[in-house]
Amino acid sequence: MIEIRERDGRWDVALGLPDSALGRDRHVWECLFGFGGALGVDRALFDQRGCPEDVSEPVPSTCEELHHGHSYATWAEIAAVDWDVPLGDGPDGNRVGEWRPGPDGALVLHQVPWTPIEVLDAAEELFGEDLMPPEWPPGADVPWNGALYRPVTLTPRMFAPPDGDWGPVWAAMREPAAVHGDANVRLVVWFG
Repeated sequence: MIEIRERDGRWDVALGLPDSALGRDRHVWECLFGFGGALGVDRALFDQRGCPEDVSEPVPSTCEELHHGHSYATWAEIAAVDWDVPLGDGPDGNRVGEWRPGPDGALVLHQVPWTPIEVLDAAEELFGEDLMPPEWPPGADVPWNGALYRPVTLTPRMFAPPDGDWGPVWAAMREPAAVHGDANVRLVVWFG
């Protein structure tokens, strides 16, 4: 739900967000809230903060099987996010960046898949030994199937870009924040 802090200091629901509108993308949830994925994110943006003590009444604040993994963030925090900040301390051990030519011919990140076995085989042939992506030589590219594969340090932009599936949520927060102030608009999430 999106809440707005009223003049008296109470938080009231401004907009309920149906689960179906956001999908069930566990990688996004993990990047944003530290919940549900298998990416191995060390530092989610708004990592399982719990339910705010002053949450509005319609939000289920008790942790039980149907309501758990609470977190929250104000628009001020979301607006200040560096979407390219590393979510871990180094390159991911299992995923690589797949780079392909964009419309202007320059290489752009196409996706961040689990490292295909064919790419690992191509890396072994290229480097002369069996190495996982974080062990590849610095600046190394492994070509395969029309793409270049590189070790990658995961960032929020890779899985939860600000203009991606959650873009409408950010837009729904931005408008009332312009009226009520960035610190007075808050997203509260929970899982179940």
